[in-house]
Amino acid sequence: MCHHHPKCPAADAADHEAACLVAFHPEQGWGLLCNGVVVFDDTGELLPDGRSVPVHRAPCGRAA
Repeated sequence: MCHHHPKCPAADAADHEAACLVAFHPEQGWGLLCNGVVVFDDTGELLPDGRSVPVHRAPCGRAA
């Protein structure tokens, strides 16, 4: 449960990645958001209900 003010977005909200980071383990490549979402360095996510969100990196923008 979020104790921040204003409250962090819920795990099922479209902007759930805007929640506060409450634990960070860069050596392992992941962090835990206040709403229970685990975010990974590769931009994948694990939601509290066990569903996964695939990697969603933005294009790098370099010319080929």
